[in-house]
Amino acid sequence: MIEVYIDGASAGNPGPSGAGIFIKINGEVERHSIPLGIMENHEAEYRALIHGLHICIDKGYKTASFRTDSQAVNSAVEKEFAKNKKFAPLLSEALTLSQQLDLFFMKWIPSSENKAADELARAAIRKNR
Repeated sequence: MIEVYIDGASAGNPGPSGAGIFIKINGEVERHSIPLGIMENHEAEYRALIHGLHICIDKGYKTASFRTDSQAVNSAVEKEFAKNKKFAPLLSEALTLSQQLDLFFMKWIPSSENKAADELARAAIRKNR
């Protein structure tokens, strides 16, 4: 099972944003730091999920356990419903992508367990400048 740690971050709300994706696979790690431009923090969290799913699909990973410290994104994926309607299209895109995997899990973790993805997201913010 592949473990995919995701985080989105913004310097301001809205502000320059980035996605951090940290993947553990067979004892190896992959790090992805993706600048996202200007957006709100919650949108950056959804974008991190979408980028993480694209990476898994592009690399042919079929089973993935995603970990996020965003309670909003985790809850939306679990319930297949976004409380804030403006995030509904992003959730829909993520759910559609997740169906391309044989197994997809999402788990909420505390921020203290998501430091690698957080550092990658913050590095991505700096790439916007």
